[in-house]
Amino acid sequence: MANEIDNIQTNLIETNALIEEHIHGGFGFDFLYCSAEDIVEFAKRITDYGVWGFFPTLATDTVERLKQQISEIKRAKSMLPENAADILGVHLEACFLNPEKKGIHDEKQLLAPSIENYKLIEDDFVKIVTLAPELDKGFELCKYLSSKGVKVSAGHCTGSDLSAVSQVTHLFNAMGTFSHKSPSTVVSALSDDRIAAEIIADFRHVLPEVVKLVFRSKPLEKIILISDALPLAHSTLESIVFCGKTIFLKDNKAVDANGTMAGSTMFVYDIIKQLVQNGFCDLQTAAKMASTNIMPVTRKIYWDNDLNIVK
Repeated sequence: MANEIDNIQTNLIETNALIEEHIHGGFGFDFLYCSAEDIVEFAKRITDYGVWGFFPTLATDTVERLKQQISEIKRAKSMLPENAADILGVHLEACFLNPEKKGIHDEKQLLAPSIENYKLIEDDFVKIVTLAPELDKGFELCKYLSSKGVKVSAGHCTGSDLSAVSQVTHLFNAMGTFSHKSPSTVVSALSDDRIAAEIIADFRHVLPEVVKLVFRSKPLEKIILISDALPLAHSTLESIVFCGKTIFLKDNKAVDANGTMAGSTMFVYDIIKQLVQNGFCDLQTAAKMASTNIMPVTRKIYWDNDLNIVK
């Protein structure tokens, strides 16, 4: 492939292929409800944005719906053609959240984070679980998940004790308010170099100035760029139903009728392009935050000087 690329243009920039660790859909497809065929179509189209691996992320719903959709995602993986992004596992951002920080999630479907409740949904293809560790008694579920090789991420939470997790979900969003006088999830995530931090650096969920502070305070290899993209991303839709609520596209934000933000309308490619063009970091660093900071990556992608992906 490198020779073909060289024949097209000689000044391309090579980086690792990108991974979407936290993504609910795009192109109009909702991973919580779409078919395996739709997921395969998404997997083929997302490579245009430099993404060659993704974790379909499931929001809170009924146990039955979650189990059904995990099966559908596994069926999609078995159908993937060679020119599609790989499905790396399910990110379960569902049920085991703190009602105080539920965000857009359906409070009626929340469950206490316990091994017993997790086993209602458990599947070997679940690779990441977002939960509120302060509600996990004795961190029993956290320990159980870790023993199974599942990445445990603190999110939609208020607790400051992150000793039983390895990362946090969308830093600042759906977390306790940052204070210089009180312990919080944010303070622990920023001060503990062991903890990786997802961040939606779209300048809407987190202000540019705050993104800059995170880049200065966290080891760069512990920052994970995520999109948290909704089905609205790169689609012609103006509204969707998500977590039982109607979500509208307003001023390039995805919000419900009360103005509560849901996920984003960008892919991680769009976020990287924005960060680089605004001088927050160089392209290689940004690409690592959405690739090898998550897991080993061997595939390469190529960018032109305008930060377009060349295939």
